[in-house]
Amino acid sequence: MLQGRFFRRVVELKTQFDSKPQLPFSEVLSEERMDSVLHELNVFYRDRIYSPCVTLWIFLSQVLSTDHSCRNAVARLLAFRTARGQSPCSTDTGSYCEARQRLPEELLVRLTRQTGQELQKQATAAWHFHGRPVKLLDGSTVSMPDTPENEAAFGKPANQRGRCGFPIARIVVLLCLATGAALELMMGPCRGKKTGELSLFRNLQDRLEAGDILLGDRLFCTYCDIVRVVARGVDVVLRLHAHRHVDFRRGHRLGHDDHLVAWHKPFQQPDWLSAEEFAALPAEWVLREVRVQVAIPGFRLRWLVVVTTLTNHEQFPPEEIARLFRQRWHAELDLRSIKSVMQMDVLRCKTPDMVRKEMWVHLLAYNLLRNIMCAAAEEHGLLVREISFKGTLQLFNAFYELLITSTPHNLQSLCTTLLDALRDHRVGNRPDRYEPRKRKRAAKPYPAMKRPRSQERKLCLHKPKG
Repeated sequence: MLQGRFFRRVVELKTQFDSKPQLPFSEVLSEERMDSVLHELNVFYRDRIYSPCVTLWIFLSQVLSTDHSCRNAVARLLAFRTARGQSPCSTDTGSYCEARQRLPEELLVRLTRQTGQELQKQATAAWHFHGRPVKLLDGSTVSMPDTPENEAAFGKPANQRGRCGFPIARIVVLLCLATGAALELMMGPCRGKKTGELSLFRNLQDRLEAGDILLGDRLFCTYCDIVRVVARGVDVVLRLHAHRHVDFRRGHRLGHDDHLVAWHKPFQQPDWLSAEEFAALPAEWVLREVRVQVAIPGFRLRWLVVVTTLTNHEQFPPEEIARLFRQRWHAELDLRSIKSVMQMDVLRCKTPDMVRKEMWVHLLAYNLLRNIMCAAAEEHGLLVREISFKGTLQLFNAFYELLITSTPHNLQSLCTTLLDALRDHRVGNRPDRYEPRKRKRAAKPYPAMKRPRSQERKLCLHKPKG
């Protein structure tokens, strides 16, 4: 049944290939949806080769390819137009780069949010926790070219002085645990006041919906943030903050290493809260604390404390809370897929506006691949987490040219083969695996560059030979 819907979706998009290239397997790039968003933004384009639809297609194919260069992206469009008997476009990348700059950032933001929300709604009840969606929260950083514009907007780490090093952007991502889809992104400079991960998290709290369960690390475990999130009808499962002490002899005992305890409102008003908001916070809030024993050899921790608003210990036993918190590690794996597998850890754009667009396009392409994984998982009765993300990307790139050039008669066979192949690209069941945090391959024996490249070149000219 799902395979039939999957095939019809591809055929529907395939009817548009004669005039415009499209990415298969997802309706996120349908011309109707893009025109609707552009109309809401009051953005209009004249007829040209690099229309918004074509520009976004090339941009997405660029981040999905192993070669992220603009020249390779334009070459794909040239090959596509030539195969369709259309006039060839120029191989110069200038027009494409200008078209990317004209592409509204809000268009990419809305498409990413829409695809993430649709994937979450399509998830079956068995993929959720007690029928409720769980959202993962985690932060990271990304590097970018060393240009004056990027440095002014994002800054450099404190240990990088002068004109050496690269600007760093700090990001916080909200992910769906069931499907792995990216739901929201907040980014900011790596240094300065209110630029940390906790400050970025406060800017996306309004993206949480009633009934959600927020799963995060101990950085986000603060009284004010928990109360604000719970006021939106959201439950939390967080690791206890390092500055908080726990005493299981106090509070209402629910079981061994499991109790309810009252957290009190801080005496001092945080500078990020207004006086009215701080006064409206309750004087105390009852939370549940569960100590989780980690008896796995090789793991760094021996025990940890999980704080949650799921206070019903009969409906949510401590073992379930522990298993749920352990799945927080999927946030690290999803960020690794986005940054390492899709190569977003080092961006290529040289202006802050394009850096933000590049990050949103990476998340949009990531959701496109997650869409394929969800279709394959539901077709074969698997969990999305059991399918390899890197294997999906490799298969997509291998089938890409065939899917956009094949006849409708061959599409169903290609789609069936692709879904069956994804079934075989399974993630190994290694829940207790541990590895040393060390590198086996040695780095190149070159010293670090501590001066601007222009000065280093001058030093090479005056360096004595021999």
